[in-house]
Amino acid sequence: MNCISSMATRQLLAELVADFARQGGAAVQVESVGGVDAAKRVRAGEAFDLVVLASDVIDKLVAEGHLLAGSRMDLVCSEVAIAVPAGASKPAVDTEAALKAAVLAAPGISYSTGPSGTALLQLFERWGITGLLQDRLLQAPAGVPVGSLVARGEVALGFQQLSELIHLPGIEILGLMPAPVQIMTVFSGGVGAKAADPAAAREALRFMGSAETAEAKRRQGMAPA
Repeated sequence: MNCISSMATRQLLAELVADFARQGGAAVQVESVGGVDAAKRVRAGEAFDLVVLASDVIDKLVAEGHLLAGSRMDLVCSEVAIAVPAGASKPAVDTEAALKAAVLAAPGISYSTGPSGTALLQLFERWGITGLLQDRLLQAPAGVPVGSLVARGEVALGFQQLSELIHLPGIEILGLMPAPVQIMTVFSGGVGAKAADPAAAREALRFMGSAETAEAKRRQGMAPA
C-alpha cells in the first residue's frame, strides 16, 4: 500500500507502519511532503491507498470524492511549539503577554504553510500586530521545515508543530505556545477512492488510531486523538 502525508506526521508514520508490518499487517510505503502539495496531488487524481493530513483537509477530500465516505479516522493531536537558533537568547513565552512581547521583539519570524501557520497569522491579527510584523514574517516553503530556517539564522523565532521541530539540529525549543493561544491540529487518515484494497487500508488506519500506538505518538511529541 502507499500513503501520502504532510511532513508533520512523517516520523510518526514511519514508526507506525513498521510496527504494523511487524504485527502481520500489509506493508505501507509513506511519502511525506508539504500538506498543501499532498492535497493537490490527491485532487489531481494520483492513486493513494491512504492519505494522512489535517482533519479539515481530510473532510474536504472526502466531500469531493477523493477519499471514501466514512473512512476518516482521527489519528493524533499535534501542538505548536516555538524555536530559536541554538545558542540564541531565550525569551519567555510561557504566558500570552510574554509570547506577544517576544514576537514583537523578534527581527524575523517563520511559520508554516499548513493550518498551524494560518492559525498563527489569525492570532497576530487578533493581537492587532499584523501590520507591525509584515516585513518580518517569512513563510517556509511547502515541505521545508520552519526549524531549518531558524537553524540557519534566517529568523529569530519559528512556529511549527512540535513533531516537526524535535528532530532538527541547530535549534532550541522554547516550549509549546501557552494554553490560552495554543494551536492544536488534529491529523486524520482516510482511504483513497482509488485504493487497491480498501479493507486493508482501513485495517492500517484502525491500527494507527488504536490505543497501542499511544506511546509512539508521545515519543514523537504528539498525543492520541
